[in-house]
Amino acid sequence: MAFNFLILGASYGSLLGTKLLMAGHNVTLVCRRQTADLINAEGTVVRIKLKDEKEHRAIRSIGLSGRLTACAPKDITVADYDMVGLAMQEPQYAHHAIHTALIRIAEERLPCLSIMNMPPLPFLKRIPGLDTGKLGASYTDPIVWDRFEPSLMTLCSPDPQAFRPPGEPANVLHVGLPTNFKAARFADAKAEGILRQIEKDIDAVRLDGHDVPVKLRIYDSIFVPLAKWSMLLTGNYRCITRGEPRSIRDAVYGDLAKSESIYNFVTDLTQRLGADPADGVPFDKYAKAAESLIRPSSVARSIAAGAPFIERVDILVQLIAQSYGLSNPEIDEVVRIVDDRLETNDPLPA
Repeated sequence: MAFNFLILGASYGSLLGTKLLMAGHNVTLVCRRQTADLINAEGTVVRIKLKDEKEHRAIRSIGLSGRLTACAPKDITVADYDMVGLAMQEPQYAHHAIHTALIRIAEERLPCLSIMNMPPLPFLKRIPGLDTGKLGASYTDPIVWDRFEPSLMTLCSPDPQAFRPPGEPANVLHVGLPTNFKAARFADAKAEGILRQIEKDIDAVRLDGHDVPVKLRIYDSIFVPLAKWSMLLTGNYRCITRGEPRSIRDAVYGDLAKSESIYNFVTDLTQRLGADPADGVPFDKYAKAAESLIRPSSVARSIAAGAPFIERVDILVQLIAQSYGLSNPEIDEVVRIVDDRLETNDPLPA
């Protein structure tokens, strides 16, 4: 059975979208009108390296089993879809057109699979004992999530590293690190059934007889996607400096002992929330992967480009730690640096 997926965000979202199309499902990417027109005319191109091959393959949406369309937010017909993928940066959901779409999605009770670094608040409400009422300061506009039922929201760790190559069209995505999407199960049985079927369908895909990397893996533990927090605080957010951004590799290896200390602090914090040690990723494995991450993180690139808002997982982790009476000076310094850079990009009124 082919499912119909609505994915908010055509950049990183095109990676998940391509995997779904290869598995025979239909996808609509929501983006700017100009990008939507380009995708509707030419499709998408995702460059990915298959195992034991030296060069990236260009996987074009045209000719795949599923059907791809694209549209602007105001043109969404919510009732046409079985599931929604949330693939935009968290600040973008505060935009009026996107917020309006979220209201319609929530009212239609469509299950949502988030592949954001910043977990939507309804997902965090599924964590027993976590006071989400004290976490709003880490969101651009926490109100946009008010209408969603926690049982219909889940989080998928966006571990695969991908980016739009500079100077190329907006329908092209290059995958640098083809790891798996790690999703927590839904609390809703029907939504869970759809997600499990997608997992199987993506797993069965072959390209010229070859297995295709970037799978969807579903876990019973809701804490598995939170393993990304340690990586973000150790690498991604420390790419942001008071000067020029640095690569994730340099952020991690500039002071490996300090990096390990930050990583372990955040990992311990997720275990206080209820995670099992097996839900996480050992620091040594993360550090090995970071060796190949030679570009600044997306949040660092956004700030360098003048963005006044970015996802604030750094503040989210800081606030959760404070709720346990904990703090980490290195994370506090990260928050200060990011705050200062964002204030420079969008100065407060005198």
